[in-house]
Amino acid sequence: MVEAWYMDESPDDQRKPHRLEPDCPVGLEELRQLGVFYWKLDADKYENDPELEKIRRDRNYSWMDIITIRKDKLPNYEEKIKMFYEEHLHLDDEIRYILDGSGYFDVRDKEDRWIRIFMEKGDMITLPAGIYHRFTLDEKNYVKAMRLFVGEPVWTAYNRPADHFDARGQYMKFLAQTA
Repeated sequence: MVEAWYMDESPDDQRKPHRLEPDCPVGLEELRQLGVFYWKLDADKYENDPELEKIRRDRNYSWMDIITIRKDKLPNYEEKIKMFYEEHLHLDDEIRYILDGSGYFDVRDKEDRWIRIFMEKGDMITLPAGIYHRFTLDEKNYVKAMRLFVGEPVWTAYNRPADHFDARGQYMKFLAQTA
């Protein structure tokens, strides 16, 4: 089961857990209210997994690739790690399925506080278009993930502030409706 919590404000290494003291966990229902959806799948059978195929079919995830984020596998590793950790949004949903390794997705809640979501092998997450978020590896410095898209992939990230995009406006309307 996925684990999520509110983050502290420490400037320490981004790859550390950054839990508030005392711990302030966040449940799946709270994540759903932000438009964040989660599935636990069997990553060892991702190539022939009927559950993954059903999710892809039901949600129209027609395109996929696999990315390995590790110093010896990802060109321009240091630059990419910094880029992934810049607070940004996308105009499309961001869908990631962890096939191996682990890392963190950080998302903003309704009060603009950071929630850290620990992702490990078998975890699949969808972040809605318009949500401010970022990604970092954990201290193991390795993740292999499937990236899924509806239609052709769009890789553009818009760093904050990006409130003028329709996707952000639609997301804010969604949040207002879930209040």
